[in-house]
This record gives sequence, structure tokens and C-alpha cells, in this order.
Amino acid sequence: MRIAILALQGAFAEHARMMQKIGAETFEVRQAADWEQPKDGLIIPGGESTVMLKLLHELNLFEPIKRDIEQGLPVYGTCAGLILLSKEVDNANSSYDRLATMNIHTCRNAYGRQMGSFATTAPMKGIAEPVPMTFIRAPYIESAGEGVEILAEVDGHIVAAQQGNQFVTAFHPELGQDTRVHEYFSHLVSSSASH
Repeated sequence: MRIAILALQGAFAEHARMMQKIGAETFEVRQAADWEQPKDGLIIPGGESTVMLKLLHELNLFEPIKRDIEQGLPVYGTCAGLILLSKEVDNANSSYDRLATMNIHTCRNAYGRQMGSFATTAPMKGIAEPVPMTFIRAPYIESAGEGVEILAEVDGHIVAAQQGNQFVTAFHPELGQDTRVHEYFSHLVSSSASH
């Protein structure tokens, strides 16, 4: 299994470490030529969504990535990655188009600055035991549209969801030691490859 990790900004190295821990090969995507490599899935890390969008457009990565996701390439977005994949975003302050491939309405910086960061543990569908969740100036999913399965909620807010081959979390599993969320994504990648 070979996973592309968008490495323009944010916690891409941490995601690579987690995927390598569970036996997947990874490579970093920084320019259009990198995207041409063979891959089984994509991770879009957390970071600053407006900066990432600007770079995606400027580096000519936006169109090929959007096209491949629409054609079924499995993708996992954390935090800013979740924002980039959302069809609708409150307080979106970017003049650039988002990937907007997932039928979710997201509230950006939803927990505000004071509640900027917190950690909790909550159940997640598809994973046996509750999962540790670290939130850093996180968004949450206000509402999920057609075809979207809600996987986890914290304090009444949706923090993990899946639509077909697209999987998102508002929290950062790459910052801990627990590999189960990345294993969940690797199962998604494997099952999409076998179809």
C-alpha cells in the first residue's frame, strides 16, 4: 500500500510516521510531478486551510487531486483536510475553490480560540474501543448530507465521518501513539482496491 501525503504545510510527517508504523509506504506531495506517482490513497493533514488552498491552486495540484478523489481515490482529511473536502464551510475566508467533494457542512475554528485545544476520548464506529482525540483549533461538522455516515461525535458535534472512499476527522490521531484511526483508513484503502 502506497499513500500520498500532501506535504505543503501542517502535520504531514506525523501522518507518514503513523502509516509507516502500520506497514504502509508513503511519499510526500509538494508539486504536480509528485502527484504523478502511483498511489493507493491520499492523506490531507491539518494545518492552515487557507494557505493550503492557495498553494494547491498555485502549484497546479488542485485539479488533478480533485479529479482523482472524484474518481474514487481514497482520501483521509484531518482538521484543515476536513475543511478542504467540505462542500460547505462557515466563515470560509478564502477566495480559492475548495476541493468540496464531500457532502458535509463544516464550522471552521468551531471551538474558538479559548477552547483552541483539548483532548478527550470517545467511541468511533468501526473501532472497538474508544479513541483518544486531540483537537487543535478544530472545526466540527455542522451537518452531514446524503451518503455520509457519521462515525464519531463529541459534545453533540460530529467529529468523524465517511462518504464512500472519503474519510475525515476533526481531531488529530497522528499526534498520539494510537494507530487505530490510520488502520481504519488503511482498511478503507484496501477494500477500495479490491472492488
